Amino acid sequence: MKLNELSPSVPKKNRKRIGRGNSSGWGKTAGKGSNGQNSRAGGGVKPYFEGGQMPIYRRVPKRGFSNTIFKKEYTVISLSFLNDNFEDGEEVSLETLFNKCLIKKGRDGVKILGNGELNKKLTVKVHKISKSAKAAVEAKGGTVELVEVKGFERAESNK
Repeated sequence: MKLNELSPSVPKKNRKRIGRGNSSGWGKTAGKGSNGQNSRAGGGVKPYFEGGQMPIYRRVPKRGFSNTIFKKEYTVISLSFLNDNFEDGEEVSLETLFNKCLIKKGRDGVKILGNGELNKKLTVKVHKISKSAKAAVEAKGGTVELVEVKGFERAESNK
């Protein structure tokens, strides 16, 4: 047996070449039936189109307020998490958390909550911190520094 004599155990299924002559069985209308919107290239109605009547998304009243575009999404971390992953006297910041692979980048910052206990003196530089967490860090002799979230800088030409 030679390499050119090898064949797969399950032979390849030939693809259906539509619109390639009447003798193929899929010629002329190529399986699309006769004329009309659905027989044209790119034809067919959108799934939400309701035949011209007022669509449901316009019939239903609008309610409430959405701030999803400008919403800030913080990575939330507890005091017990800091206690488990940092040594005494270490600095807790976005960079150190990312370098230790404890968080993923891409959010608007880090917020520390007061869940659990803290038994170490830490220097905390984060974007937000709860009152109870701040009190716990300062009670152990640590310091808390709030860092600003970097927003979009306006170009000089656009001012």
